[in-house]
Amino acid sequence: MTIASARFARRCQLARLAAAAGISLSAFAWPALAYAQAAGADEVAPDATDADSGGDIIVTGSRIGRKDAASVGPILTLTSEDITKSGTSSIGDLLQKLPSAGVSLNSNGTQGTSYGASSINLRYLGGAEGSGNRVLVLVDGHRWVDGVGQRGFRDFVDLNTLPQGMIDGIEILKDGASAIYGADAIAGVVNIKTVQPFDGLRGSVRAGITSHGDGSELSAKLTVGKTWDRASVILSGSYFKSRAIRTDARALTTQTLVPVTAVGTNPNGLFILPGLAANGYFGTPAGFANATNPIVLNNGATIGAGNLADNAFHLGALPGDFYNTQAQGIYSAGPSERYGVYGRFDYELTDDVTIKLEGVYNRRKSNQLFSPVLLDIGGSAGTVRGFAIPNNQAFNPFGTANGVPAGNALGFAANSAWRIRKVMTDVGNRNNVQDVETIRFSVGVDGTFQIGGGEWRWDVFGSYSKNSIDTVAENGINYDNLFLGLGSPATCAANAGCVPINLFAPMTPAQAAYIRFTTREYNRTELYNAAFNVTGNLFDLPAGPVALAVGYEYRQNRGFDAPDPIVNAPPTFLNPALYTKTTGQTRTPTVGSYDLHEAYAELNVPIFRDQPFAESLELSLAGRYSDYSTVGNKATLKVGVGYRPIEDILFRGTYSQGFRAPSILELYQGARQTSFQGADPCNGGASANPGLPGCAGVPTGYNQANFNLNGLIPGVISGNSNLKPETADTFSAGVSVTPSGVRGLSLTVDYYKIKINNAIAAQTPTQILQLCALRGGVFCDLVNRDTGTGAILELLQGAQNLNSITTDGVDATLRYDFNTGIGRISAVVDTSYLHSFKTTAPNPAGGAPIVDERAGRGDTPRATYPRWKGQASLGWTGDLVDATLRARYIGPTTDAVNTVKNDRTRSIIYTDLEIGFNIDGDAARFSLGVNNLFDKAPPASYANAPINYDIYTYDARGRFLYASFSVKM
Repeated sequence: MTIASARFARRCQLARLAAAAGISLSAFAWPALAYAQAAGADEVAPDATDADSGGDIIVTGSRIGRKDAASVGPILTLTSEDITKSGTSSIGDLLQKLPSAGVSLNSNGTQGTSYGASSINLRYLGGAEGSGNRVLVLVDGHRWVDGVGQRGFRDFVDLNTLPQGMIDGIEILKDGASAIYGADAIAGVVNIKTVQPFDGLRGSVRAGITSHGDGSELSAKLTVGKTWDRASVILSGSYFKSRAIRTDARALTTQTLVPVTAVGTNPNGLFILPGLAANGYFGTPAGFANATNPIVLNNGATIGAGNLADNAFHLGALPGDFYNTQAQGIYSAGPSERYGVYGRFDYELTDDVTIKLEGVYNRRKSNQLFSPVLLDIGGSAGTVRGFAIPNNQAFNPFGTANGVPAGNALGFAANSAWRIRKVMTDVGNRNNVQDVETIRFSVGVDGTFQIGGGEWRWDVFGSYSKNSIDTVAENGINYDNLFLGLGSPATCAANAGCVPINLFAPMTPAQAAYIRFTTREYNRTELYNAAFNVTGNLFDLPAGPVALAVGYEYRQNRGFDAPDPIVNAPPTFLNPALYTKTTGQTRTPTVGSYDLHEAYAELNVPIFRDQPFAESLELSLAGRYSDYSTVGNKATLKVGVGYRPIEDILFRGTYSQGFRAPSILELYQGARQTSFQGADPCNGGASANPGLPGCAGVPTGYNQANFNLNGLIPGVISGNSNLKPETADTFSAGVSVTPSGVRGLSLTVDYYKIKINNAIAAQTPTQILQLCALRGGVFCDLVNRDTGTGAILELLQGAQNLNSITTDGVDATLRYDFNTGIGRISAVVDTSYLHSFKTTAPNPAGGAPIVDERAGRGDTPRATYPRWKGQASLGWTGDLVDATLRARYIGPTTDAVNTVKNDRTRSIIYTDLEIGFNIDGDAARFSLGVNNLFDKAPPASYANAPINYDIYTYDARGRFLYASFSVKM
């Protein structure tokens, strides 16, 4: 067990009691966008056709085959043409622009946790920062393997593991569907449709770059298909590469919004050296290099010998000694490279039975560049204590090696309150590197049979898939080697390879190499999946056939995480109960798995048809029974009603029960160290915050920004094997209007309400700190501070069944397509209104439960909940040319209260423009486009310092210009 895990285990019970607030995570841009809402049937893009127009089709949200795509649930359908004209280069970017999408992982920021991954988080209901674990992602109706990450595996699908060339369309069900698809489908379902058999070749290439000359992208895909009498084959290859954008390349991200109130660390060092003040030999003044007057090496100075050594240093002061780590070449958006291959083979075994074999391979390489290690060591002071620099150490400027007489030489013992803080530029910028591989093999057999003159369809499916990642974290510090290099010359000489270290001046390459440490780790996830489905008509009623679908599914999920053994080993020289061997973040290994058996049934009953004031009335019923090896069994139900009084109007509503078992990550994740982003309300100390009882004892002048890594908060996260499943109730009701007198016009309005009970959640670091500051007592049990400096030494965060989450809102879409003498005009306005997003948790101090309303707020890092979001588009399609104007709106929210700006985060509108040219009919297309036409920067957010904006909600790259070419043969 690591140090971190031991401390976490000792305090886990406190964490359960004090986790009071809980986490609060809380078409349109394409002219051919298809919404499955108009006229009660799924609209499809004008060029979209079903592979078998004469047969039944399966629509996301139902397992029942239908002659049309009628549905009582709100479904958004994106065709391949929609994706092509979306102006995006990945499905993650496309889905995250949906008004109903909440904070989701993307390529932005070194301050985040995406590490090259991409997620979709509908309704803001992800169980953790940017997580998509309450959205079910399917591929052709079947599950995809969970993602992996830099510091452990994930419990949601990484959209960057799907090769772009395999994707032919996407359906998004914004409704609960646990009864249809099983656990995780609480916020909705994303079903990715793969390329269907065809003859010919389809290819495309796209290249773009920002108007700032960075963030370039190149993507290409080539798909070849061939069909024979009884067989078909598809082969597809995809490639994507993006380059980095640095924080200092944009004004917003160049420097933190948090005011600098005290001298911080820099490459010249910040030194507290007892014994140097009022020193007669060196001739230093009183207070020189003491705790309140640290000293800094002069720029470019050469340290003189003997009593001249102190002349190379000066008292640290602002603004001259300010050092901006944000402007040191770190990434605002990291580079990524992906390539993938998809293959499919279909063969008709008989006239009624077909077999399908599929294989997928995808690889992603990505990295994120951070500032160098911000070293903070000392004897009895500093973040990492127990170091010593003797008076005869080779590079001690105040010691005998620099010509100071033995009687005047200064040493700095382990029990002395000396402290050295330094940006380790000599070691280099920290660089996190990911190498992710995805494999998936599947086989499916489907066919038909006759019962009582009616045709029934059946299918059997099995798959194995795996995600694995090798990660590297370069340019950390080995504390053991640093201890030796700073310590006794005799001890250093006795250890092979030891190199004396100079922390008082620039280091040599040999010194930097000796203390440099590279973390190497591995984790993986695996999915075994098998399913059997049957669908057909039971009998006929006057209004139509009663349709039934039944099925069985087996699934096994596995996760394995192997952290670096050196990082997790106890230090040789420092106190192993308090400190680690390296600057790498420790965590315990994780091995876990669970399996489940599920059975479901779905019934569609037409009640009325072609009656006065009842053009149609349809009832949909579904139920699923799930039996987990970890949490037992659970049954869920869903009821849907669609009522059309006249052909032009459809009223619809659904009620569904949701269910989500705790994931392997939530159950078994080993305790791991991390650095949280958050604002400490005790900045300034107790004297500056007399109304905050939890700040008592924090010294005057304390500023979080002066500790740890640029003010980030050191903490520990862990799984919880005692978690119980969460349940949900989802209600939706809406109307769809398609007036027959105005062809091409449609309006849909849908209300939704979701309540999750026993929600698996964890407080955000900011919530933990705010509760501690406001209430003190038991609320501060998760925050461990240094009693001398006030610095946060450790913040504990763990998932618990403490929360209920309730959210409700309205989605509305207005669409109008019509032909004119100069071409076809398509206009869409799509909006989402978040009325409420509320978490409720028990009060550990007793009394009324603690309620946290997040709608309209953005005062915690990477958690922006605007009430209004929307997209609109205006498209024109002529014989040879088409043009699309798109706009995306993100409404205002609150910001953390601060002295730099007001406590509001303003709204923003992103505007995109694309012009396309058809060549040889539709055989080829060339397009030019610009995203973020007016080069809008994200709205500044104090809560999200030091990156200064919510990286999971906004786009900081600015104006992006691109060109693309596609061909069909």
